[in-house]
Amino acid sequence: MHHRLRPLASSLALCCILLAGCSDNGDTASQGTDTAATAPAPAPASASDELSYGNVTYERLKNADSEPGNWFTGGRDQGQSYYSPLTQINKENVSRLGLAWDYDMFTNRGQEATPIVVDGVMYTSGTRGKVYALNAKTGDEIWFFDPEADGQYARYNCCGEVNRGVAVFDGMVYVATMDGRMIGLDAATGDKIWDVNTLIFPDRAANISGAPQVAGDVVVIGNGGAELDARGYVSAYDLKTGELKWRFFTVPRDPKLGEEHEELDMAVKTWDPNSRWDVGGGGTVWNGMAYDPDLNLLYIGTGNAALYNWHERSPSGGDNLFLASIIAINPDTGRMVWYHQQVPEERWDYTAVQPMILTDMEFDGEMKKVLMQAPKNGFFYIYDRATGQLLSADKYVPANWAKSVDLKTGRPVIDTEAADYKDEPKFVYPSSMGGHNWQPMSYDPKTGLVYIPAMEAGMIIGDLTEGHDYKPKQWNTGTSTLFGPPLMGDIDSVPPVFRNAMKVAKASDQAPGRFVLKAFDPRTGETVWQHASPVIQERAGVMSTASGLVFKGADSGNFRAYDAETGKLLLDIQTGSSIMAAPMTYMVDGVQYVAVQTGYGGGGWNVTMPNSAIVKYGNENRILVFKLDGGPVPLPPEVPPLPPIPEPPAQTASAETISHGKELFSVCSVCHSNMDYSLAPDLRRMTAQTHADFKDIVLDGARRDRGMPQWDDVLSEEDVEAIHAYLIDLEWTAYTAQEEGKDVQKPVTPTEHSVH
Repeated sequence: MHHRLRPLASSLALCCILLAGCSDNGDTASQGTDTAATAPAPAPASASDELSYGNVTYERLKNADSEPGNWFTGGRDQGQSYYSPLTQINKENVSRLGLAWDYDMFTNRGQEATPIVVDGVMYTSGTRGKVYALNAKTGDEIWFFDPEADGQYARYNCCGEVNRGVAVFDGMVYVATMDGRMIGLDAATGDKIWDVNTLIFPDRAANISGAPQVAGDVVVIGNGGAELDARGYVSAYDLKTGELKWRFFTVPRDPKLGEEHEELDMAVKTWDPNSRWDVGGGGTVWNGMAYDPDLNLLYIGTGNAALYNWHERSPSGGDNLFLASIIAINPDTGRMVWYHQQVPEERWDYTAVQPMILTDMEFDGEMKKVLMQAPKNGFFYIYDRATGQLLSADKYVPANWAKSVDLKTGRPVIDTEAADYKDEPKFVYPSSMGGHNWQPMSYDPKTGLVYIPAMEAGMIIGDLTEGHDYKPKQWNTGTSTLFGPPLMGDIDSVPPVFRNAMKVAKASDQAPGRFVLKAFDPRTGETVWQHASPVIQERAGVMSTASGLVFKGADSGNFRAYDAETGKLLLDIQTGSSIMAAPMTYMVDGVQYVAVQTGYGGGGWNVTMPNSAIVKYGNENRILVFKLDGGPVPLPPEVPPLPPIPEPPAQTASAETISHGKELFSVCSVCHSNMDYSLAPDLRRMTAQTHADFKDIVLDGARRDRGMPQWDDVLSEEDVEAIHAYLIDLEWTAYTAQEEGKDVQKPVTPTEHSVH
């Protein structure tokens, strides 16, 4: 059992993160990491005979609907439906929902996990793979586990130090950590039973943000990093010992080296023998797995390509298996049973790792066991999950990269003229954010509708270089992309090479786009109702219930409930905390609860929108649990006004050095947007101490424990001096504007924030 101390007050939440700080005492405050301990926490609840710990079996999963009070998996049931049979909270009384209890997660990063509740115990994960076990009735902490993940791996992910949940089975809790480990914990005590490193290529950039999947006698995990230089695979470990049982690679390697298993012998024939094997290939499995114990099939989704540009990645063509594919694997053997590639020739950062739902559905008068998915590419796929037969593929958001999908062949009809950027940048949709991303959708068998947290948006994408110089453990997309806020600018605000595509974007209603909660009928391909948000990054997962309710949060801090049939808004609570994760619901002692984790972050985590709760209240992570006739949600303390930008040190560098520093900083800008109220520190506000420590921070990892990795394997001292010079120049510009009474907010520009 693990005890902790309480963190500092949340009023420090926006003070600093990673590299910079805004305090006057040596930058001691830190956002984006665990804050320092000051006072003892209440004594944790101890394990007792009154609670059962981690008693999840395949029999209970098969009969999950007969135990509606439990939420056994991330999506509640074996099919990952994110749907609950509970009905105590219904359309007539949901307006009475109030807070039952809340729990401080002691972090202030993005939260993407959905808690699991089994027999009155809540298990969930947070930043870097921390694990929490709580009394689901009271919120009392039973145990807490910190894997002490290496902060260096913050550098190897695109989308923040997030974690999407745990798996619970047969008295164990399984979690994967940001630095690539899989850990098995005792569900009753939180004691570590086993701990294995899943990353097999130490010279490559990889990380883990996804939840493990229990399948048969193994627990399976993949990893992320295709934007950098990762090669995709999944690893399966013995549930009790952590012994490696098998490993399945999702893309081949250089055929001169030979392939690791027979499926790759087939896959490599779909790649040019002279492909850019040095970059890794991509195809990472960073989310999206499911398991059918009756068929004994594990389903994995694979990710995007590396490089993105198909013409350079595989010059002579080919489908490039198994990028952007669904693969069914026998978990006893690790061998493939069937596959379907959703995006042959993948070149748009499209993935098939989005959450899957397993259910039964009638087709042509016959009930079939189906797998449903709304992946990034904008088509909603329904498969016969026993055979892999594609039953349906309708667009659920606007998409111009392909006109349709041929159900007989399973192949999309790619619109080369609209979407192939070989010769010039093109405006393509969906964007690389996807029509739907990691946020869970929900299937209600009573309405027959799937509730999708969708995105309708496009991007400008092109390859602006001749060839690509491989950069180890760095971004290797090989393209430049422009999406989101920059598309709201004038045509002359983008690089000249983008301007023709910008004209196409301006003529389209897909720029800059919107977030939409869609009630989608998978049988007809029609949207029954929808709620659209014009604000970029209002995103969160979805949960529905048998009482006809759909629950969803928002970046703005609003927690809402809708009528599942009509979309009518029935509940709207301002929590003061940005919400991205999917809610869940459970019952203890006859009382139904609804729970959700809060925290802003994930993809685009370096840029906040004006209506995000983080701007007003900061980003203290909490678990909020509601019940009928509960109390008001306590709003976090409001963030104090930002202090003045301090006078920077004298600029001594040449214009050439500053320009070089700006070019080098493009990698840093993935996190550091240098805007007021961004999550990563605004480097225009560096203190004198941070300036003095700059080299130690960037090269030597002086703030690695806060999530600021070291870059001594990539940058030289001269490079760091150039970056520092550029930031001093940036700080002087903002400081001068401030002293003249002008707006110091730095606009988001495409060359610094959206181009890779």
